[in-house]
Amino acid sequence: MKSIVQRTEVALAAYLPSAESPPETLHDAMRYATLGGGKRVRALLCHAAGELVGAAPSLLDAAASAIEMIHAYSLVHDDLPAMDNDLLRRGQPTVHVRYGEAMAILVGDALQAQAFAVIADAPASATQRVALMQELAKASSSLGLVGGQAIDLASVGSILPRDQLERMHRMKTGALLRAAVFMGAHCGPEPLTSDMLAALDEYQRSVGLAFQVVDDILDVTMDAATLGKTPGKDAQDHKPTYVSLLGLEESRELARQLGERAHAALAPLGAAAAHLDALVDMVVHRVH
Repeated sequence: MKSIVQRTEVALAAYLPSAESPPETLHDAMRYATLGGGKRVRALLCHAAGELVGAAPSLLDAAASAIEMIHAYSLVHDDLPAMDNDLLRRGQPTVHVRYGEAMAILVGDALQAQAFAVIADAPASATQRVALMQELAKASSSLGLVGGQAIDLASVGSILPRDQLERMHRMKTGALLRAAVFMGAHCGPEPLTSDMLAALDEYQRSVGLAFQVVDDILDVTMDAATLGKTPGKDAQDHKPTYVSLLGLEESRELARQLGERAHAALAPLGAAAAHLDALVDMVVHRVH
């Protein structure tokens, strides 16, 4: 995992525009938003899924970098005063605090476009590039993370039924995690079999939801130094979460059950899925 995180950091630094090229402030802010922090869970999932199908590491670098750029853009916009109005991200001032609100909006816009530019130039066949763009576009759309964010904003102060809460999080958080898994798998030289598609689909559904449940748990159990962001924001902003709906202990049990489902989904794939399997425990047992 450490090797892939380091590899992703190098790839992102190469794919992002230089801070010395005009407009310098925008490019500096793009690099500030994307580099030097984060768990790189999406990149790890992409590489692990790609390893399963024998994908070329250089192609996985491109796919993982594109995913991380979309994720970074979503965080920059998520932190804006009109959204979550957060001042801390990855232990540093958020982009709008450091560079101003208008520049933060442009950073998000530019990172989203840059992600698709990376895929367009990826060392892959035309068929693979189309598949990668389709996955990334769907995950980023109103049917994915943007739609999930819209539901989240509309739900402030409300108590969502469990099925609606799950739907929101499968869009807001789960869609990009799903894209990470399937983009990695699409980087392989052969089409995916129906059995592999089914296994990966069940895996991503379980891991994606577990990630959000654990996020909700950490928001009420960890401090800012550990999280790298402001804790307790969900409760402060009266947002519906798994902890507010189910309670802390039942949320922990749900995360454990989702982890077990993810492990079970990978069982038919054997030893080749070992790194995907290890990522389940990373997601469920993480502390930030």
